[in-house]
Amino acid sequence: MDLDTVLGRVRPGNQEETASALKEYNDQNRSLFQFDPTDEEKRKKLCNVLFQVLEKGTSTSCQIVCLEALRILSRDKKVLAPVITRENMKILMKLAKLDLQLKSLGDSASFPVTVESLKCLCNIVFNSPEAQKLSLELNMAAGLCHLLKICTGGRTVNDIRCFDLRLLFLLTLLHTEIRSQLKKELQGFLLLTNTLESILSIHWVGKYQAAVKVGSPQLAVQETDCTIEALKALFNVTLDSWNVHSESDAHQFRHLAAILRYILLSRGPSEEKTEELHSNTINLLSNVPVSCLDVLITPSGQEMSANNNEPDMEAIQHTLNFMEKRIDKGCSYREGLTPVLSLLTGCSRVHRSIRKYIKAEVLPPLRDLTNRPEVGTTVRNKLVRLMTHVDLGVKQIAAEFLFVLCKERVDSLLKYTGYGNAAGLLAARGLLTGGRGDHWYSDDEDSDTEEYLQAKPNINLITGHVEEPMANPIDEMTEEQKEYEAMKLVNMFDKLSREDIIKPMGVRADGTMAPLEEAIHCTQMPEPESSDSD
Repeated sequence: MDLDTVLGRVRPGNQEETASALKEYNDQNRSLFQFDPTDEEKRKKLCNVLFQVLEKGTSTSCQIVCLEALRILSRDKKVLAPVITRENMKILMKLAKLDLQLKSLGDSASFPVTVESLKCLCNIVFNSPEAQKLSLELNMAAGLCHLLKICTGGRTVNDIRCFDLRLLFLLTLLHTEIRSQLKKELQGFLLLTNTLESILSIHWVGKYQAAVKVGSPQLAVQETDCTIEALKALFNVTLDSWNVHSESDAHQFRHLAAILRYILLSRGPSEEKTEELHSNTINLLSNVPVSCLDVLITPSGQEMSANNNEPDMEAIQHTLNFMEKRIDKGCSYREGLTPVLSLLTGCSRVHRSIRKYIKAEVLPPLRDLTNRPEVGTTVRNKLVRLMTHVDLGVKQIAAEFLFVLCKERVDSLLKYTGYGNAAGLLAARGLLTGGRGDHWYSDDEDSDTEEYLQAKPNINLITGHVEEPMANPIDEMTEEQKEYEAMKLVNMFDKLSREDIIKPMGVRADGTMAPLEEAIHCTQMPEPESSDSD
């Protein structure tokens, strides 16, 4: 059906004709995202007419098809001009039940209207800077929070929650003012945490312990989508939340971490949805203060599980599995891998039991020293390969993770990675001459295997593995040939240096890098004379 026919049949006061025409238009264009520019003016007219129909009031079924048509049209940024007015935004907000005076959701028959209105607002706010300004003026965030509060009834309201949360995520993403308002005035952190708990219908068996079914509980499609939207909204609200200022804050973050642990142990309706669910969970866990992440391993905060008084590491193992899958995918390391590595690094630095468990999984005792550390299919091999990745951020966080697992001891890191792979981190930390990092760790030492102790004298410190002895080509040269090759090498370095292609560097006494001349000067500085010398 062409737009001229639709415009001829859609008009206020004629519900049946309007609904019939729009239903046919919606069925034909449901998957339309690319619009014909020659019909732009007609689409603008249709938008105006749709708002006139909605403003005059009509039946629920007619409202739904009007809103569906408006949602399709709002995908086109060019036709949003007639939509973005204060009056029209108010119409959509009223239909979406973003009214602070509303006491309940009312009859469930009106739920589809609420959902479609929220969908329209999502499109309009996303595609229009003008709508983003109006959302601030109309205090849309407060209306969305109030709607979440009155959403009771479990799964029957999850569609409303899903698009309410999606719109809230968009607003907090686009406006730092709304993020601040949600955090301070609207108690958004507590509200969103309670909403997440309600979506998942969590049953608590301990202070910070959610009951988890045997095996990974599978979430329904609607539950999964709604949970993902809640996680994204919470991520924006909890940005810059590293410092816990009170016991109340610590309790709220531990409560949230316990819910996130439950999600890590759950799975979605498909492999793809499960990965998206866990990805957003790990992103949010990265915002939780590290001191509050103890509930990931000891659900009650202090008590150990019944299994030999050992902490429950199931959530940590799921996180390690997720990390390895992301490494294996081999794409978008910065966005996909950095958050999980950052989370595991923080947990390992603060929580000794987590570090010990992860080290046992990632850096088990060395037995086979015949291959380079970066060669192979183990998690250690994969992480060592990342230490020389072209992306500086990925390289740094992977090296930092392994360094923390080694308790920031240079000799331990070199044992597992080789000097060549670790040189970037050591140069950045000023540890090229050895030593350890700034953080304190427990004094328990790892014992080396017999295989490692036997191979240690023959390990190449640069490559980190045992190499077959190679003949020295210099042994067969005459003194004149050696001198010729040495001068040839000096001249090559001199040329590269003079043309600024390379800059020779050296290591100062404090382990930091410096231009070669400066490093040599520092090492040759005479000792200060004794004050009591003659």
